[in-house]
Amino acid sequence: RVNALLSGDVHMINEVNPRSTTRIAASPKHRVVDAPSGNYTDLIIRQDQLPGKSPEFTQAMKLLLDREQVKSAVFRGFAVVGNDHPIAPGSRYFNTDLPQTVYDPEKAKFLLKKAGMESITMPVMASPAATGSVDIAVLLQQSAKQAGLKLDVNRLPSDGYWSNHWMKHPLSFGNINPRPNADVMFSQFFQSKAPWNESGWQNDQFDQLLMLARGETDDAKRARMYGDMQTLVHDHCGIGVPVFISNIDGVDQRIKGYDSNPLGGFMGYMFAEQVWLDA
Repeated sequence: RVNALLSGDVHMINEVNPRSTTRIAASPKHRVVDAPSGNYTDLIIRQDQLPGKSPEFTQAMKLLLDREQVKSAVFRGFAVVGNDHPIAPGSRYFNTDLPQTVYDPEKAKFLLKKAGMESITMPVMASPAATGSVDIAVLLQQSAKQAGLKLDVNRLPSDGYWSNHWMKHPLSFGNINPRPNADVMFSQFFQSKAPWNESGWQNDQFDQLLMLARGETDDAKRARMYGDMQTLVHDHCGIGVPVFISNIDGVDQRIKGYDSNPLGGFMGYMFAEQVWLDA
C-alpha cells in the first residue's frame, strides 16, 4: 500500500496487507516486521439517537463482536484483542484490572429483548477507508443473526467516507491511528465537547477526570484516573474496539537496523534516521 524508495527504483520497504505476510515470509530475500500499535477500527454506536440511546442495545452490540475471530480472520493474527476503550495493551496506563468483554450472542439476545429491539433490521455502514471494517461488519452480521438482529451491511466507497459518513449514522465504523499518550486520545475522541467524539457520548465524570489527570503530578494517582476513565468508556461509551491492529512492513533483507515502532509503520515514519543498506 505504501512504498519507501531507498536505492534507485527498487522498493526496499513496503507496508503490507496481513494476507501477504505468508508469501513475504517465504521469500529468502525479505522479512516481515510486525509492529503492535494502538491503531484500531471501531464500531460506532451513536448515543444521541436510537437505537444507541438504549444502554442495552449498545452493550448487546459489543457482545456481538467476536474479537478472536476478527483477530484471526480479518487480520491473520497481526492484532491483539481490544476491550472497548482506546488504550492498547502494553501502553503506559493500560488498565489490566478491567474485565474483558467476551463474545456472547445469548446475552446479547437477552439485552436486545429487554430493550424491545429483538427481530429488528438495522443498516451498518462500512468502508475500505476504515481498515478491515467491511470484513468486521460481515462477521458482525453473522453474529447478530444468532441474537435475532438483522444487520444490512452497506459497503461505502473510500472516497468521501470520512466527510460524508463517519460519525453520521446510528451504526458505522471508524479507524483511529495511534496517539502519543492517553490524554491526547481521550481529549480528541471521548471528551464530551470533542468534535471527533465518534459516538456523541456525554459523561461529566469522564470529563472531570480528564481535566484532573492533566494536572496530577503523582503518577500512581494519574494511573488510577486513566484506569477509571477506561472503565467508564468500556461500560458506557458507544464504541466497540474489537482489536488493536499491528503495523506490518515487508523489508528487504539488505536493510539493517530496521525495527518496529508502535506509533506507525516505517518505524513511526522515521526509518531513514535509523537504517542502513548492507554492503
